[in-house]
Amino acid sequence: MAADNTSSVTEFILTGLTNHPELQIPLFFLFLGFYVVTVLGNLGLITLIGLNSHLHIPMYFFLFNLSFIDFSFSTAIIPKMLMSFISKNNIISYIGCMTQLFFFCFFVFSESFILSAMAYDRYVAICKPLLYMITMSPQVCLLLLLGVYGMGVFGAVAHTGNIEFLTFCAGNLVNHYMRDILPLLELSCNSSYVNVLIVFIIVTVGIGVPIVAIFISYGYILASIFHISSTEGKSKAFSTCSSHIIAVSLFFGSGAFMYLKPPSILPLDEGKVSSLFYTIVVPMFNPLIYSLRNKDVKFAVKKTLGRITFS
Repeated sequence: MAADNTSSVTEFILTGLTNHPELQIPLFFLFLGFYVVTVLGNLGLITLIGLNSHLHIPMYFFLFNLSFIDFSFSTAIIPKMLMSFISKNNIISYIGCMTQLFFFCFFVFSESFILSAMAYDRYVAICKPLLYMITMSPQVCLLLLLGVYGMGVFGAVAHTGNIEFLTFCAGNLVNHYMRDILPLLELSCNSSYVNVLIVFIIVTVGIGVPIVAIFISYGYILASIFHISSTEGKSKAFSTCSSHIIAVSLFFGSGAFMYLKPPSILPLDEGKVSSLFYTIVVPMFNPLIYSLRNKDVKFAVKKTLGRITFS
């Protein structure tokens, strides 16, 4: 029975991360540990920002949403991945496959554009400090956030729609630990260069537009920093951007490496391993990056712990 008018496949089988049985249990506990750190880190940061009024400024408004996106992103991927390590039959329905693909694309695009919004926030903070609270008003922050999630919906609908028009007429073994775009294109019996080109264009929009926005923002930031006379002032300006620069480098570097290279250069088996970086490692590292290098967050932790101790 067909899953829809274009597909005769009703379910997919995921190969998982490895075919070696002796590695399944160790990998289960390894990625379970990653997931626990990711959940605690991102939910902890969300809670801190929500409870501490001195963090209720635009910078932490965007960081709050970055943590929400990272938590949701990892939750859409890792639990199913953990099941693959302990389950003999790693099967997902056609509808379940498309659903996970939709949310995967939604959170990838949302993270990409929230990072560009954070770059704009840093540009205003450093280049126009006296106008910061006016320029980054609640209305502007809300509009930027709507743009972030709007682009998330665009990326999810575009990618999922592209896959929906493919025909899976026989094989249903997906060479991946999740429902990613390239393995599904490889599995389809009627995918063409047009489908690959569409993926490339959508990914270029999702990665290229934010990167251009980030580079422009940091171009102005660097020009402004070079005009600061004191070394202390320059150091302080750089420190406000360092966490964001690290987060941007990790996310966009791994994403571009995976999707903006032809499959002949990066085979799917290698791509499957490299995709672990931006789907699992980046969401785990982001709260650590912004916590360990941020005095405001450290102060919020002490303040919150103090409330709990004396309550």
